Amino acid sequence: MALSTPQSIIEAIRAWDVPNDVRSTYVAPTIERLQAKAVPGLSGPTPPPELSPEALAQLIDHTQLSPTADADAYAQCFSEAREYAFASVCVPTAYVPDATKALADTTVDVCTVVSFPLGHSHPEVKAAEAQWALQHGASEIDMVMHIGAAKAHQWGRVERDIRAVVEALQSEPGQPLMKVILETALLTDAEKAVACYVADCAGADFVKTSTGFSTGGATVEDVALMRHIVGDALGIKASGGVGSASDVADMVAHGATRIGASGSVGIMEGATNPEAAY
Repeated sequence: MALSTPQSIIEAIRAWDVPNDVRSTYVAPTIERLQAKAVPGLSGPTPPPELSPEALAQLIDHTQLSPTADADAYAQCFSEAREYAFASVCVPTAYVPDATKALADTTVDVCTVVSFPLGHSHPEVKAAEAQWALQHGASEIDMVMHIGAAKAHQWGRVERDIRAVVEALQSEPGQPLMKVILETALLTDAEKAVACYVADCAGADFVKTSTGFSTGGATVEDVALMRHIVGDALGIKASGGVGSASDVADMVAHGATRIGASGSVGIMEGATNPEAAY
């Protein structure tokens, strides 16, 4: 798939039938970012980086979100995270206390998901879920934004939804990271662009491509578009379908700074022993 051009996305956004306040608050600033020249993203990727095993592991959120995972599966996830020193483990809120206990003497952070995977929860419920997770040891929150509101171009509602969780995190000690899951497979390029701008306005630390439970995962095209909009202000997490060290390098070349993967061990084994990937 070819990278979209800024102009084609601008034309799509301008065609929206939205109120003037939405156009001035969200649409016009997004168009300004699309028109900017000296930004990474749609101008093209950098060369794929050479990643040492240590650097590769530090890009990865080692993920276990399977609905059928049992206690043994989570114990294995924690053991693998310890062995490879991944950036974090990403688990459901119910397993945050277990992850915190299992990884207390490591550098591995505990990440969890909020309103996952649909994003339909009320903002107050999302905020409460995030606070509970932080109080039980999580230091990173991946929340699913209100996808229906984004599809309806109700960008003020999307911002309020994200901001509720951001403010909940700010009320807790430490400096927890807040990642907004866009579910890019369900959005047009124009909607992805404005969603990134809204997440930035709301105070998020990252924008994330996907839950891994929808119709598609991360693509380099989406990562490039997201990077073009957020510039250097936010991190970008590519999640869903990233299955090799080469995939990771391609995502990083297009602007990703974190990778979500359930096949993290396979990625690491393929990087250190290419024959293991086949």
